[in-house]
Amino acid sequence: MTESTAIRVVPAQQLTEGAGFIVHRPFPVAGIPAFDPFLLIDEMGPVDYAPGAAVGAPDHPHRGFETVTYIIEGAMQHEDSYGHRGVIRSGDVQWMTAGAGVIHSEMPTEEIMRSGGRMHGFQIWVNLPRDKKMMQPRYQEYPASALPVVNEPGRWARIIAGEFEGRRSPIETLVPTTMLHLRIERGSNAAIAVAPESNAVVHAIGGSGNVEGTHLEEHQAALISHSPAALHIAADDQGFEVLVLAGIPLHEPIARYGPFVMNNADEIEKAFDDLRAGRFGEIART
Repeated sequence: MTESTAIRVVPAQQLTEGAGFIVHRPFPVAGIPAFDPFLLIDEMGPVDYAPGAAVGAPDHPHRGFETVTYIIEGAMQHEDSYGHRGVIRSGDVQWMTAGAGVIHSEMPTEEIMRSGGRMHGFQIWVNLPRDKKMMQPRYQEYPASALPVVNEPGRWARIIAGEFEGRRSPIETLVPTTMLHLRIERGSNAAIAVAPESNAVVHAIGGSGNVEGTHLEEHQAALISHSPAALHIAADDQGFEVLVLAGIPLHEPIARYGPFVMNNADEIEKAFDDLRAGRFGEIART
């Protein structure tokens, strides 16, 4: 670790979101409104739905940030007011830059509603810099087959964003960002290079291990300020599965209300005005 590196271990609190699905969230919670540049991390599930019981997030607006949906198991169908629609399945990622604003829907697939099934994944909110908050919305959606995978003795990683072991994700990020789904077997470790001055988050999905010598267990997250250039993660006897995030902090003011994240209160009010006036559009359904 560098002299300025600081690590804080926080619990991922269990909460209910959307139409009633359970998430584990290290932030935002009381005392931790964000971890620049990341605004929210929700681990969705894992949950096994009976037929007809699956829930999602019906039509809702976004402005001023990016949403990243990564599915570990299961599938989710999405559509928005710009006419985008599709299905995100196991190992797939959707990186949506909401920018000036969209109406978005994320719901269980017809197959899961009909037959039931397991759902497990993440949604992450990444802040946009001031000069990008009103950019044209865009989607980057890649199937698991298009995301690089590192599979070596003792460790496996899917590279969602950034680079690891010489392999790079096709996702284009607006600030230097690393995002990995990492599994480490008993007795093994990994060193993850991140951009200088990054803040990093290691969210424990299963098992336990150490992050820069700090112990971490399931449903805990390590918040690492001024991450070292190589972030070291090691597994305990039961192995360790984590989601790793790292990004350059923006150091900009945050004004936040529900699905809107801007720089000041006037911009939040303008977002509500635009929503009421129909400027976000609506999802066209037949």
